[in-house]
Amino acid sequence: MTKTKVQEGVGRGSGGSGKRAGSGAPVLGALALNRATLDRQLLLRRSTDLSVEDAVGHLVGLQAQNVKPPYYALAARLQDFDPAELSGLLADRRVVRTVTMRSTIHLHTAEDALPVRQLMQNALERELTAFRAGLVGVDLLELAGIAREAVESEPRTMKQLREVLLVRWPDADPASLAIAARCVLPLVQVTPRGLWRRSGQVALTTAGNWLGIPEDSAAQAGPDAMVLRYLAAFGPASVKDMQTWARLTRLREVFERLRPGLRTFRDENGVELFDLPDAPRPDPDTPAPPRFLPEYDNLLLSHADRTRVVPAEYKGRTWKGNYPYCVFLLDGFLAGLWRLVEDAGSGGAVLVIEPFGKLGRAQRDALTREAERMLKRIAETSTSYDIRFGTVYGTVKNGSALGQ
Repeated sequence: MTKTKVQEGVGRGSGGSGKRAGSGAPVLGALALNRATLDRQLLLRRSTDLSVEDAVGHLVGLQAQNVKPPYYALAARLQDFDPAELSGLLADRRVVRTVTMRSTIHLHTAEDALPVRQLMQNALERELTAFRAGLVGVDLLELAGIAREAVESEPRTMKQLREVLLVRWPDADPASLAIAARCVLPLVQVTPRGLWRRSGQVALTTAGNWLGIPEDSAAQAGPDAMVLRYLAAFGPASVKDMQTWARLTRLREVFERLRPGLRTFRDENGVELFDLPDAPRPDPDTPAPPRFLPEYDNLLLSHADRTRVVPAEYKGRTWKGNYPYCVFLLDGFLAGLWRLVEDAGSGGAVLVIEPFGKLGRAQRDALTREAERMLKRIAETSTSYDIRFGTVYGTVKNGSALGQ
């Protein structure tokens, strides 16, 4: 790449651990929780030894509602990340895009895809209650059989799947039929969807068919094992935190079963937190470099109490209506938005940084260095790039940020 041009444009809680709550459990302050979570998320320092595939597994999947977020997420977490490597894993069917946590598309390793989906199955089927009016007279077991036969004969778009199901249930709501198929079957998006710098519409088949794994013989991901993996990636955390991440219920009994092998803490509000005994809990004063994250990064969505990363005054400012923004962290906390514009014609790329508050010179310089690094990874086809600082203006109304 050629010379970078930087254009001028346009509170958190207390830190440490070591105090004691009334229960006798150590208290983890906001900074202590922040640094621990960032460390688990590979955001306190980029990993130099995890492969792309291992990183996806460690993080128990990556948000993948759109194509680019998993690439942005790993560029922020892995020292030598190359988007082509993740794209190659998708093409080789070693990672897949499928609906799991919170009924959203996630990128999972082939090893995790079916077990994690099976664990989330009841939560996904509960969501069908919202569509029952459009599914009157529809037998879900029969629907699953018809849909499976259709998508395993050849990958189908949602439109094509609706058309197949409407032949059997012409009076049902078409959208509800397709959503039901997505809820009752472990469907994956086939490539070229999701490949780096490739286009492709969403086409679906079953995970077992795509991966060549009989679904009834896939390894089971029991709730106990998943609690431990969640804590490794997102802890220390409360029972409610994990239930928010997975939309699973009745996890208290699982945590209680695991309690003898876990450490317990309290946050500053007295909420009990669980953690793995030997998991890293860095000093609250550990520096946290700036990081650019994609829209809906799981760091921002996987706790009931998000103040460990999102200052209260910035709650609701990462989206406008149904449109999510990419965000950046300063000193470990949400601090603003960013966007990347690439012009294939000119070969130029512009990364615009829009902080929520005023930046000092040292913060601006640190963000510029991180932006340069990100651009070299995710705008690798550009011959030149600019980094511009803008502003986010307006107020928050009805949970939506009014900004530029």
